[in-house]
Amino acid sequence: MAKQRGLGYAAAITGGIILAGPYVLPPWFMALVIAFFALILWRFFDLKYFAYVTCILAALYGVGLLPFLVLATTLAMIALGELVFQSGTDDLNTYLYYIITTAWAGMLVMVYLHEHALLMVIFGIIAAVLLKVILLKFEDSLVLEGIGIAMTMYLIKELNYTVDIEIVIVAVVIAFVFGYFAFRAKTADLSGLFSIALVGVILLVFADATWLLVMLTFFILGSLCTRYKFEYKKRIGVEQGQSGARGYRNVFANGIVACAAAVLYGVFVQPVFIVMYVGSVATAAADTMASEIGVTGGIPYMITTLRKVPIGTNGGVSLKGELVCILGSFIVSLVALALNIITPWMLVVCTIAGFVGTNLDSLIGALLENKGFLGNAGTNFLATLGGGLVAVGLYWMLVTHGVVW
Repeated sequence: MAKQRGLGYAAAITGGIILAGPYVLPPWFMALVIAFFALILWRFFDLKYFAYVTCILAALYGVGLLPFLVLATTLAMIALGELVFQSGTDDLNTYLYYIITTAWAGMLVMVYLHEHALLMVIFGIIAAVLLKVILLKFEDSLVLEGIGIAMTMYLIKELNYTVDIEIVIVAVVIAFVFGYFAFRAKTADLSGLFSIALVGVILLVFADATWLLVMLTFFILGSLCTRYKFEYKKRIGVEQGQSGARGYRNVFANGIVACAAAVLYGVFVQPVFIVMYVGSVATAAADTMASEIGVTGGIPYMITTLRKVPIGTNGGVSLKGELVCILGSFIVSLVALALNIITPWMLVVCTIAGFVGTNLDSLIGALLENKGFLGNAGTNFLATLGGGLVAVGLYWMLVTHGVVW
């Protein structure tokens, strides 16, 4: 009950801060007021982590590094969001209530401050629920959640990117429906659901639906290949963890470069970011197919020494794996061509990039992952980055020689 009463007071104090904020100047004085009330919550209600994050955000506001809109929206989201989780359980329904609550918090702040920042608020909500599901088991998670929400919204606000409200709403609905069905199909866990939703919103807002379909191609190929001879892979101990369900690490490792390319394209509208996007997704698809199907192709050879190694060894390659790698890269590039995202020359570039990126994954696995310098997520990230950059390099070579323009 003490915790419940304390969170109620925290929500009430947060409301007072938001109401008074625009009228209490200068910002450094308001920051001191916020810190004073935060310390009261810590001293009398043991809400030390709420106090920590409140003081950190207040300090950033006080020195002019954080706009009041971002400060107020973040505090409202974490204060009301914690009220949802104080008696809720770690299930999908609780997260749905959490999304609704943080959405109301963000909208009320936006209306009160007469700001038009729907895109910022939506990305803040997605960041909030994603960080909550990832960090829920950690006692001090609220600090990282608050900072993560604030930094996400600050980044979106600073981009000053404009988009129709209708597009944003449709993007959110499509992205969450896609993530939900991936969760129901057990190809993604809860963290994967919200990670997929975030990726989907980014692609739909900064690019368009056709880009999401290219990413969907990767997810479908990955899911099918994960199920390929799953029992056999399970018997030899090389199956995908969680019965094939992907989590946030897998989604971000394979999708963060693609998201960056989509944002860059949305801001600068340059074709080089198109090939970067398709090249990175082609790499992710090719690598997944090479790993999930190639592992059933017999004894692999270490990419650095060409010596036989046990099945499932990082850096091990096989003829079957290399062939399906090319196939996966080509399929993704072909879908992008069919959707009129890329040209035939770009298809060649992206197919080659996917093949090179996949073998870069094997090389990094042999040199770094096997020695404990990187985990699988880090290897996948570097591979997709490499595939995207190879696509960019090949494209510029063609442009320089007048082959494409």
